[in-house]
Amino acid sequence: MIRALAALFLAALAAPAAAGCREVSYMGDDYTVCEVEMEGADLRLFLNGPDGRPYGQFGAVDRALEAEGRELVFAMNAGMYHSDRSPVGLYVEHGQESAGLVTRAGPGNFGLVPNGVFCIAAGRAEVIETQAFAARAPACLYATQSGPMLVIGGQLHPRFLRDSDSRYVRNGVGTSADGRRAVFAISQRAVTFHTFGSFFRDHLRTPNALYLDGSISRLYAPELGRSDVGFAMGPIVGLVAPRN
Repeated sequence: MIRALAALFLAALAAPAAAGCREVSYMGDDYTVCEVEMEGADLRLFLNGPDGRPYGQFGAVDRALEAEGRELVFAMNAGMYHSDRSPVGLYVEHGQESAGLVTRAGPGNFGLVPNGVFCIAAGRAEVIETQAFAARAPACLYATQSGPMLVIGGQLHPRFLRDSDSRYVRNGVGTSADGRRAVFAISQRAVTFHTFGSFFRDHLRTPNALYLDGSISRLYAPELGRSDVGFAMGPIVGLVAPRN
């Protein structure tokens, strides 16, 4: 039995990554979308390297994965962070919590409640509103808290204004109702929260979606010839596969 389970595990690791990135145009705006079918996918969060210092860049994560014989398929920044690159809210990596859940409202986009948590478990992923997360206390192999929520139960965040003049390049993640699909998106140019949330709700059809950040939003998608660079990031989310 143990040998059989080990064989299944190794086969899953050897399977091709269940993801693809593509360019999408919707209602006059352009986005890059990376979609993951969670069954068998190796989707992870990354913060600090073996030396205890933040990875900061996609290249540093990809180089660290070489020791496993694996590589990044795609990646993007995954939540807000302090000046030392430590997460603002909940952060869980390999099942270990290093920063606690923040349930109060506060300044900035993170504190624009309702905010939420992106939770990765075996074969599934969920975006969960923060108070619901606190009540359920789900077991997450990886988790990052950010805010605001873009879509909550099929509805846009109540504070979003259609005619807002706050426009930034933005990135976020949405999940299907059954948790089997995670969809990451980054806008190609500055958009409002209302526009970005509507893209997740109406085009990507994700009933729950979470804003990850704006202005510093970056994407690693080698299949599209894209590897955004800039100042060091905090949490990074990435899909991992065997190195070619």
